[in-house]
Formats: sequence, C-alpha cells, structure tokens
Amino acid sequence: MNRSGTDSLTFAMVRCFARCLLAGAAFNTRGMQNISLVFCMQPGLELIHPDPREYRKALRRYVRHYQSHPFWMPCLVGLFLHMERAIAAGRMPAAALAKVKDTTAYTLSAIGDSVFAGSLLIFWALGTICLLLQGHTLLPLLAGITFFTGLQCFRAYTFMAGLRGGFLFLERLRHWDLINWGTRVKYANAMLLLWLWMLLWPRPLIWWQWLPAVVGLMLFGRFVRTGLVSRVLAAMAFLALVQFYPLVREGILDILGAMG
Repeated sequence: MNRSGTDSLTFAMVRCFARCLLAGAAFNTRGMQNISLVFCMQPGLELIHPDPREYRKALRRYVRHYQSHPFWMPCLVGLFLHMERAIAAGRMPAAALAKVKDTTAYTLSAIGDSVFAGSLLIFWALGTICLLLQGHTLLPLLAGITFFTGLQCFRAYTFMAGLRGGFLFLERLRHWDLINWGTRVKYANAMLLLWLWMLLWPRPLIWWQWLPAVVGLMLFGRFVRTGLVSRVLAAMAFLALVQFYPLVREGILDILGAMG
C-alpha cells in the first residue's frame, strides 16, 4: 500500500474511533444501537469495499439489531473492521459474521454491565461522594479526570487491538479475567458504602444503633439479589424504617424511662 493509501486508511480508522464516542446518540427501541454501529463502521467500510455493491452489502450486515455496552463499542468496531478486511480478501465468508457479531457483542455486554456499570462507575461515584462529604474538592476532581482519561485510553487501546488482532485479541481479553476483577471492586464498594454511612449517620455514632441498620441494609440487598423481594418494595421498606426509626427509638426510651 502506498503512502496515500496508508494515510487514507489511518484517517478512516480515526473517524471510526471518533464516531464511537457518540454510540448512544442514535439509540432506538427497535434496533437498539444498530444505527450507531453503522455510523461508526461507515468510514472503514467505504475504504475496505470500494465497489458500491459490496459496500451496500456490508452496510446491511450491521443495520439489524445490535446491543452491547457502549464502553465496548470501539473494541467491537475495530474487531468488525478486521473481519470485514478478511471478507474483502476472501479469507472469511460473509455469512459467518452474523453469528460471531452477536455472540461477541452480547458476551462483552454482560462483562461491561458487571465491570463498568456495576463496579467501577459505582466505585467512582461512592468515592467522590465520600471525599466531598469529608470537605475535599480537589481530590474528587482529580479522581474524575483520572477515571475519564483512563476510560478513553481503554477505548483507544481496545479499538486498535481489535482492529489489528481480531480473534487473537478476544483470546487475550479472556485472560484479563475482568469478571473476577469486577467482583473485587464490588468488595471495595461495600467498604465505601460503610464509610458513607458513617459520614451520614447522625452524631453521636452509637454502635448498637448503627450496627442493626447496617445488618438491615445487608438483608435488604440479599433479598433483592435472590429475588425474594423486589427493589421497589425493599427501597420503600428501607425509607419507612429511616422515617419512623426516630419515633420508635423515642417511644422505647420513654417506656424504659417510665419503667425505671
């Protein structure tokens, strides 16, 4: 490939990656993120399939239903472009793309929901709240900038790795053990939640009042996780407990005072 062709390829890939940052802009209830995926793939497909007929066929491969975690969009776009280059070179049948596309997207979606939405985002939010309640302002800002920068670096790396490595990168990604790392972050989130409770609890902090509240919150979480109680009912019960706890406490103290 000559220099002009290399520059065109680089520019097209940069455009694909930049469009991935707008993954949620065209969300719809029918195809979910399919329009966003086509929008991200378009610059690369135009270069990979110069024949208008093959280009239209390639577009149709991505207009049907598609859904995954938005943080994985650059990785998936890079992977799909790698596969499209294999299709254009005759090394891979186009019919094989659909199954690989759905399997990969749904698998990464589950990992993204657990690691990013269910772990790291909560870690950032709880940590920021606790630092602000402690009176810090610079530390939460620096933490937010660090997380944001790290996310963009992660997106750029996975895009390039998927584009260059294809299925080999998926094998490497499996060894990252992201699910277990998400579990470890959730343990840290539990500690941050206890810290938040200690900061919000009315003073003085009396252990025999604080401990039952923590145990009650843990039981609510357990019942919700196992499906025995819906989240709405658990939240209502918890709010009712918070609302009426002072009244119940005063009543108990009055009874004990009268008995004494």
